Amino acid sequence: MMIKPVLWAVAVAALLASPDARANDKVSIIMSWVAEAEHGGFYQALATGIYAKHGLDVTIRQGGPQMNTGQMLAAGAVDFRVGGGSGGTINFVQNDVPAMAVAAIFQKEAGVLIAHPDAGIDSLADMKGHPIAISRQTIDTWWRFLAEKYGFSDTQIRPYTFQIGPFLVDKNLVQQGYVTSEPFAVETEGHFTPKVFLLADDAGYKSYATIIETTTKLVETNPDLVQRMVDATIEGWYSYLYGDPTPANALIKQANSDMSDAQIAYSYGKMKEYGIIDSGDAKTLGIGAMTDARWQAFFETAAAVGLYPKNLDYKKAYTLQFVDKKHAMEAAK
Repeated sequence: MMIKPVLWAVAVAALLASPDARANDKVSIIMSWVAEAEHGGFYQALATGIYAKHGLDVTIRQGGPQMNTGQMLAAGAVDFRVGGGSGGTINFVQNDVPAMAVAAIFQKEAGVLIAHPDAGIDSLADMKGHPIAISRQTIDTWWRFLAEKYGFSDTQIRPYTFQIGPFLVDKNLVQQGYVTSEPFAVETEGHFTPKVFLLADDAGYKSYATIIETTTKLVETNPDLVQRMVDATIEGWYSYLYGDPTPANALIKQANSDMSDAQIAYSYGKMKEYGIIDSGDAKTLGIGAMTDARWQAFFETAAAVGLYPKNLDYKKAYTLQFVDKKHAMEAAK
């Protein structure tokens, strides 16, 4: 039996309009650093088809020390970016940049200060008077918080160039790092285990980290795409932490040839050991969780040490629209 031309056209149009027939939405996201285990959930969502399942064709771009990824997001060069911490996101508001946080993957800032085991340093308070190597970007974030809390002075600051050589040869030097990275480098190259002080736990520094950010325009004009990106990434992180992480690790090594299996294993283990991702509010609200109370507490602390004017409308820096839905939490069981 022949199908009438009109009915045939309707049938084709319906097929093309069906979800299965549509091409996936192209989305780009830039990481906060080069490919590493700390971005494992994003790569897992890509490698295992989770993004595709949510109708997304995602391109993951690596970041790095010389890249202004916030500027790239604001300019429309990428659709999403992974921000370093709550302070960086609030900077969008302070500088009138129309961008915001839509999810916080790290419930704990993974920043640490490390010290030699025989330097007489048993707490962060003991670091007063010691030279401390930190990057320029750090000075206007957690350094101001530590200086206020422990009486540190800017005269203690030494430049940190993301190399551990100076730390290895000077036992009085304290150095910034990531709990998942620099301690491993010290153990590998220096053949000793440094003392590690996680700022989130030991100093009570309550910044979020590995924050998914996008433009205010995208949130307003295409919230469905933002929701799918957040949901898929959350699923990717549950899969990476509680499933088989090898698909993501393979992509990470493909993107970053300098990344070793040993470094990935160390970083992966430390993220789980310290509860960097699945802890706090994430235990009850799901990975990616954010709360008004947590943002308020961080802002008030930062404003108290002069990082922001106290009347800044910091709530423009984030939205809870896409998180706290307990999405995919069953995977943790």
